[in-house]
Amino acid sequence: MIGLGLSTKVCVMSTQEIAEAVMELPEKERLELARRIVASIVAEQETAGAIGQAVQGIEDVVTGKVRGLTEAEFRDALR
Repeated sequence: MIGLGLSTKVCVMSTQEIAEAVMELPEKERLELARRIVASIVAEQETAGAIGQAVQGIEDVVTGKVRGLTEAEFRDALR
């Protein structure tokens, strides 16, 4: 756990102040924070990509680019 006490200060700290506080952390804690930040960005990109694919699929069905399944076809596909 990173001991910045950010739970009460985040709302009032500028990005510059946060960066300065982070730079005062020991290297091991800075690396852990960096890993967490990168992981959150990667997760957001993966989620955004999945949402984009879903929207494109819906658009393809709506525009007639691809044919959707009938209810019977859908149920058969689940078996």
